This record gives sequence, structure tokens and C-alpha cells, in this order.
Amino acid sequence: MTLSHHTRSSIDSPIARAEAITPTLVALGSRYDAAPVFPVESLKALVAADIHRTFAPIESGGEAFEDAAARNQCLMRILRIVGRADLSVGRLYEGHVNALALFDWFGSAAQKAELGRKLDQGAFYGVWATEPPPGVQLCQSILRGGKSFATGAGGLAYAIITAQPEQGERQLVVVRADEPARTDLSQWRVRGMRATGSGLYDLTGMAIDPSHLLGRSGDYDREPRFTTGAWRFTAVQLGGIEALLTQTRLAMSDAARADPLQRAKFADAVAAARTAYLWVRECALRAAHDDPDGPAFARMTRGIVERAGLDVMELATRIIGTRSAMDGERIDKIIRDLSLYLRQGGPDYARDQAALAWLDHDAWGAEDALW
Repeated sequence: MTLSHHTRSSIDSPIARAEAITPTLVALGSRYDAAPVFPVESLKALVAADIHRTFAPIESGGEAFEDAAARNQCLMRILRIVGRADLSVGRLYEGHVNALALFDWFGSAAQKAELGRKLDQGAFYGVWATEPPPGVQLCQSILRGGKSFATGAGGLAYAIITAQPEQGERQLVVVRADEPARTDLSQWRVRGMRATGSGLYDLTGMAIDPSHLLGRSGDYDREPRFTTGAWRFTAVQLGGIEALLTQTRLAMSDAARADPLQRAKFADAVAAARTAYLWVRECALRAAHDDPDGPAFARMTRGIVERAGLDVMELATRIIGTRSAMDGERIDKIIRDLSLYLRQGGPDYARDQAALAWLDHDAWGAEDALW
């Protein structure tokens, strides 16, 4: 799917432009949840705000930031803003900016120029790596196999996929992602994150030429960027946690606010949300500097954000009661979306690998090491 390009907003700051469309994203999100349908109108709002190109390579029309840290700080803020409004759209937007980063790191001058033209047309991209066995194969310039849990399958214009060539490591390939005949969303029957349209996408028979190959074999899996990049989806999840905390505060009755036990629950929710925020912010900064311990930090951050989300969801339902489970209530939608989005693969393994790193040395960093 490509969307017509709109004249750039007169608001200069990407953060201000993202905040300005928040009410629109919230209102549209409720409608998508009831249908469910792919969030075309929400993506149009992102295009109108011109934040679909903010984090593209400069050669593709992206924003020029002072440095990588400033870029990640801005990205974290916008991922949280979009996540607060609608976690499904946040997930799609996070996949899009991941794709833009891959173009920035590995794209040729010609590919970056082509990306700029596609962004002018309002194109959105995804990154698809999950696949059922035996995986996607690249044999004599023809793809064979498909991707599973392909977020935005059939709705996005393009996706960057991983494919196994006949020799060497996995290769990044840019493919069309909007062909109905290749899309199967029949199994995406879920309580939350409905509008992401995460389904199967069959790539068998798709012809690939050299201009579709992004970078060299193995680029996608290189550390520390591969694992540390998880900070981006934790930022979207954090936005959902913050939205739930905000909605819980708004929903608290005068009686609840006068009850010290309910206030104590609310204080616990605030502490959980802000703890997650501090870890995601630190992880974003580590990623900006390609910190060698970034993977360990990202793995620990994943678990901390998951724990915060689970805690805030429980506390919100205990504070608000039955209303938190009523159809049509924003709290109910956030909880359903967040409960699914937190189910990222291998949480126990990620935490175990983080623990191994910290047992070896304090991965927080030499400037403030405890051991």
C-alpha cells in the first residue's frame, strides 16, 4: 500500500507533529479494533504529519540530527507517542523505522534515492524475519517459502525480508508486501493488536534482481545492532503502559482517590511505568553508541518492560474494577493490545542471557560499575 503524499505540516518539530495527530490516532484505533481492518487512515495521518520519513536516511529525505544520540532520543519519544495512541499503529510504525534504519546502514546510493521516491508516495515498509520451516530460500534469483507473523502483510507497500541464499549467511531482500494472492490473515484471530494484520505471506516464485538485495549476506544478524535494536519495540510497549497509566488516573473516582489503598496501587503503577521508561531511555542511548554490551542491556530491558506492563495491567484492573473489561472502554483495548504485544519471543532466554552477561561483568558500564 502506498498513500498519497501530503504537504508537510507547518509544525517544525517531529515530536510536535506526532503529538498533534494523537487524538486522530486514538479515535481511529477504536474503529479498527471493532472491525478489525488495516489502519489505512492512521497511516495517512502519519504521512500528513511527515513523520513517516523523519528517520529515513538523509539521502532519502530524512531528518538531519545532531548525532545518533539525538536521533534515538527523538525516535524514542515518537515511538512512545504513537504507542500511547494505538499500539497496533505503533507496531507498524516501529517496523517501518526499522526498515528505514536498514536502508541507512546497508543501502546503496541508488536504493536510498529510490526509497526517497517511495516515501514521497507515502509508502510504508516492514521488516519480516519470522518464518515457518524450512524458511525462505533464495535460489537462482527466485524466492521460495514464506514469512509468518508478518506484520502488515497485504497492507504495507514493501517489506525487508531475510532469505537464505544458496551459499553464505542470511540476505536482506526488499519485496512487495501488498499482493492479496500472497497474503493469508485467516489465523490472525486475536484479542488485541488486531489492526496489525500479522499473518502469512507467501514469497514463492517472486523474482529478485540485484537492486532488491540490501547490503551483504549476514549484515542483518551483526551485533550489537541486531539484538540492541529491541529497544525500539520496548519504546512502543512503554507508550502503551503510559497510556494505560494515564487512563487509569482519569478513570479513578473521587472515592478511589480518597482511599489510601487505591492510592498505593496507583503509586505502584507510576513506579513501574517510570522504571521501564528509565531502562528504555538508557538502552536507546546505548544503541546510539553501538555499545558492545547493548545486547545484554536490551535483553534486560525487554524483561523490565514486560514486568512493568504486567504490573500496570493488574493494578489498573484492581483500581478500576469491572469497567476496565467493558467493551468499548479505552482501558480494555489498551490491556488487550498490550497483553499480546508483550508476548515477544523467548523472554526467559533473553533474561537468562542478560544474567550471564551481568555475572561476567557489570554491563551497566565501566563508568559506574558495581563489580
